[in-house]
Amino acid sequence: MNTGSQHPVQRGRRVVDAVVDAVADLGVHHIFGVDGANIEDLYDALFATGRRVRGVVAKHEFAAATMADGYARTTGGLGVVATTSGGGAMNLVAGLAESYTSRVPVLALVGQPPTTLEGTGAFQDSSGTAGTIHAVRLFAEISRYCARVQRPDDLAGHLERAVAAARSGGPAVLLLPKDIQQSTVDGAFTLRPLPHRSGHDPAGLARIRDRLAAARRTGKIVLVAGDQVARDDARQPLHALAAAVDAAVGVAPDAKDVYPADQPGFCGVAGIMGHTELIEAVRHSALCLLIGTRMPATARTGLDTALAAVPVASIGAEPPYVPAVHAASLDLCEALVELADMLSPGGAPDAATHGGLSPLRVPVSVGPGVRYREAVAAIATVMPAGSDVFADAGNTGAAVVHHLPVPHGGRFVVALGMGGMGYSFGAAIGSAFAHGSDAPEATRNPHRRTFVVAGDGAFFMHGMEIHTAIEHHLPITFLVFNNNAHAMCLTREQLFYGDRYSFNRFQPSMLAEGVAAMFPTMPSYPARTLDQLLDALQAATTTSGPVFIAVDCDPDEIPPFLPFLEPPTIEEERSEHISARPQ
Repeated sequence: MNTGSQHPVQRGRRVVDAVVDAVADLGVHHIFGVDGANIEDLYDALFATGRRVRGVVAKHEFAAATMADGYARTTGGLGVVATTSGGGAMNLVAGLAESYTSRVPVLALVGQPPTTLEGTGAFQDSSGTAGTIHAVRLFAEISRYCARVQRPDDLAGHLERAVAAARSGGPAVLLLPKDIQQSTVDGAFTLRPLPHRSGHDPAGLARIRDRLAAARRTGKIVLVAGDQVARDDARQPLHALAAAVDAAVGVAPDAKDVYPADQPGFCGVAGIMGHTELIEAVRHSALCLLIGTRMPATARTGLDTALAAVPVASIGAEPPYVPAVHAASLDLCEALVELADMLSPGGAPDAATHGGLSPLRVPVSVGPGVRYREAVAAIATVMPAGSDVFADAGNTGAAVVHHLPVPHGGRFVVALGMGGMGYSFGAAIGSAFAHGSDAPEATRNPHRRTFVVAGDGAFFMHGMEIHTAIEHHLPITFLVFNNNAHAMCLTREQLFYGDRYSFNRFQPSMLAEGVAAMFPTMPSYPARTLDQLLDALQAATTTSGPVFIAVDCDPDEIPPFLPFLEPPTIEEERSEHISARPQ
């Protein structure tokens, strides 16, 4: 549908050309999105540009938003998504809400009908006039900055403020009417982003230093690190601080990559999918320092009593949800380096903090397929160092968070901000582009493999985005745990509603066979037994592009998820762990 004037020939530098140049100036090499009448001029500018920035067309705007999110998490910079008006714009909401809650910097460029048609019944009008949807108000609720560009001369100011807001942690949205996109701008237009703010809090940092020094004299310190450590590229400063104060270290569920499990002092994952060793470490600590995590319910379930009984301090972009002495920081790399320098080294963290992590005890599953823990252990055997892992929330995600040892040097992402099903497919694609041959030099590694671990419910929602991975021959292994159910909802029906009914069981699906028929150029393997899974994983290592593996699982298996379990005491866990060791 033609919603604006034709633009067959470029005359002068258009607003869209300036936008593409600005994106390139920011070091962003990809714009993810879905084309349409009110954003097509941006794609025309991408075709015409000589800069190192390209457009990637997704199959759905939610996936495009998660691609930008995954790209930003992997590069540590900005992700960019572009969509048309109407349904295309509305489809962005769930993806941007994840970025907003998880504080991921994403710039969304959203096309709009021409300004001359606003309030006159224009197709997909969301100007807020004449009773139409008010897009600025809608996106303002899930962004750090939102503005409609009403004049070409306003573009530079809006872009500068939008980029600064996104860099502070979260999406920024610019609404671009079609006639504004086609308008010419001053040839001297350049983007001058506002300086990056560290949010430095010297007084707060001094308070944290004093509490660390006092706690070190009286007992053990526990650090619980969150995803902001990864986003701020602060892993090495975190290790230095842990060594300086001889700390035990735990990680939030979405931050398994910030402190590897084989490092001295590691005591597990926090919260709803976590380990009892961390609970015990916090319970007996002189101070618990939260770093880059607000400790939402997913990260603190099981820890509430322990945290309430000990002094708690925090450093990060926002105060935690638990009472704590807080120091604000938008740059944990800088803040942790300063903290570590303030404190004299206390030697390496105590490698004997625990004798290994005790898995949560789950009921024995006797149904069909591969057990969660066995499947995750098999996947771990083929993950080389530097592999990135994107997991969906749900029973599958709980198994991955609890059991998977994250490869050194890789990214581990589970979207717990909003927990949108199907997030991992698009996010992994964005991450893979961040390593491709035309990616920023700092993250370029075209052979680096990305792993998606999701359930069949997530696949049915957004799994067709594998088409984009095939189109661009991306090195992604898609692992779909197929239990023919929305398994977490099914488990809740069984445990909390008396197992009297189920709305969440599906008829059986042969996913691998169906995907193989649909996409014959992509290797697709069914894995109905552990041996078949091991064979499929091994075969996948010989493939340079995408691979699909459907792993049959038991819909009735209970995952390692605290609300579904009666947690044993730490003494019971230790006894079982020790007795299971080889003699």
